[in-house]
Amino acid sequence: MKRSYTNLKALEGRIIELRNAGKTRQEIADELGLRKEQIKEWVKRHNKHMADDALGVPKQRGRKPAVTLAEYKYECKRLKMENELLRDFLRLAGRG
Repeated sequence: MKRSYTNLKALEGRIIELRNAGKTRQEIADELGLRKEQIKEWVKRHNKHMADDALGVPKQRGRKPAVTLAEYKYECKRLKMENELLRDFLRLAGRG
């Protein structure tokens, strides 16, 4: 059986209307001639989208911001200090 594409964006208003009326996913699917899984996935995406909008979470797109040279220098300095402390500890503990 060949899968066919269903534009749920066009049915979005009707789906929301039926959900607000208290219909189950199966009832919504039957009324719109869809599968229950399609409604389930749409509801999941819709809820995530609404939660992200409410929190003001920006969509992650593109690369992560590059780490600046100053941040690399700071981390290098911190790691050198940490290594020095560990060497001193091992020397005092009689292992180094």
